[in-house]
Amino acid sequence: MASLLLSPNKTINATPPLLPQCLSPRHNLNKTKILIFPSKPYTSPKPETTTKCSSSLSSLSLKVQLDHENIEPQTLVFHEDNHRPLHEIWKEIQGLNNWEGLLDPTLNSHLRQEIIRYGEFAQACYDSFDFDPHSKYCGTCKYQGAHFFENLDMADRGYQISRYLYATSNINLPNFFQKSKLGSVWSRHANWMGFVAVATDPDQIKRLGRRDIVIAWRGTVTYLEWIYDLKDILHPAQFRNDPSIKIESGFYDLYTKKEDECRFCSFSAREQLLAEVKRLRELYQGEEISITITGHSLGAALAILSAYDIAEMGLNIVHDGHHELESTKIPITVYSFSGPRVGNLRFKERCDELGVKVLRVVNVHDKVPRVPGIITNEKFRFQKYIEDTIAFPWSYAHVGVALELDHNQSPFLKPTNDFGCAHNLEAHLHLVDGYHGKGQKFCLVTKRDIALVNKSCDFLRAEYGVPPHWRQDENKGMVRSKDGRWVLPERPRVEAHPPDTAHHLQQVLNMCSTQLEAP
Repeated sequence: MASLLLSPNKTINATPPLLPQCLSPRHNLNKTKILIFPSKPYTSPKPETTTKCSSSLSSLSLKVQLDHENIEPQTLVFHEDNHRPLHEIWKEIQGLNNWEGLLDPTLNSHLRQEIIRYGEFAQACYDSFDFDPHSKYCGTCKYQGAHFFENLDMADRGYQISRYLYATSNINLPNFFQKSKLGSVWSRHANWMGFVAVATDPDQIKRLGRRDIVIAWRGTVTYLEWIYDLKDILHPAQFRNDPSIKIESGFYDLYTKKEDECRFCSFSAREQLLAEVKRLRELYQGEEISITITGHSLGAALAILSAYDIAEMGLNIVHDGHHELESTKIPITVYSFSGPRVGNLRFKERCDELGVKVLRVVNVHDKVPRVPGIITNEKFRFQKYIEDTIAFPWSYAHVGVALELDHNQSPFLKPTNDFGCAHNLEAHLHLVDGYHGKGQKFCLVTKRDIALVNKSCDFLRAEYGVPPHWRQDENKGMVRSKDGRWVLPERPRVEAHPPDTAHHLQQVLNMCSTQLEAP
């Protein structure tokens, strides 16, 4: 897919179509809400704003929630910190102070909206991925980049696709990649892995307070068998001259391997990403920029790995053209959902040193965030000693700050032993919507439709009447031809890599070499 030559002076004049509120919430930062809580004694953090529980649920759905909990509807005061607009505090929301005071005792309303918004970028990777083994396009993105967000009812988000990302499937993660069963296919070696997009809408840029570059990585689309393929084998990162920094070998291979015979994988996922970040940094030189990376499941691992790489290579450091010794850092933030551990303790420490900010959104009942490193991890008090002294090869540590959610707190979700439900991304976004802080009552705030929870799982209570696994392409993408036959239409040819990829990648490598040689 060709790189869209986005210009900081170009804007989109077309008015995007309005979407249903349940799919596209529009948040008024100055609007108050009223939450419905049980009539138990409750101490409000700051009784300044009267708010009411707001969601796209019908009155019947709300009655089911209240009946289930024996709740007598009652209005109470609940403070939502909307007094300062996002553009004034965006650095804090992006983790400048490691989200201190924004998660507890009450989840900051701007942060809630941003977590959900970036989570929806990660969800877009699932919704646009062709994982039908009967399709010759299996393993690709269903949509052209120019129409990506439009096809996903996300045209109003104010972003444009800048580049698609691909990875070779010839690595040791056999239950992760999707391949076609047909003989004639688009590629025998590649899988579409995600995208790079840029905020281009002036109103969105003004709301955010900066031009945001978002990188979204695809996770698993079927079952969770891939997690059992992790061998706990650590591989030196080799992005800098520090062999003590190590990454799980499967993640490392997925990120760095390439296949010369495949035009989509002639550059590794890492090379594609670094070249694009370098290009965009130059394109928007002089503007205030943020780099936000998101992903779910294995995509969350790639998000943390790529954030570390961008920072380690110095791509977020902008030097003053007039004063060589003066520089500024572009903030790098990761919104990780249900992610496993990525590297060892030294990897975690190096991410902290580089200023990479990671907010890990996890469900306490999800098994994926517990691996690898079941025995030796950040909870083991002697971890640093055994890493430094005996080079213990199975030592892992989570990076960043955790936002821990519990699906048992939601009255909309049913009890289940299905691990896939606990791991589901849409379920996580639902939990974020209703979370207000530790020990506080679950109550939905935004306009997100609870039906989205069952998009690819069976997690909602039966009384809501939402069928499980309901999202699917009409007629599985088949269309009727002029002669009356049902066929899978040909898709436009996708350009694998922009012609300037090698140029920007070489600049990155040259810049890194110069930094290493500097005294």
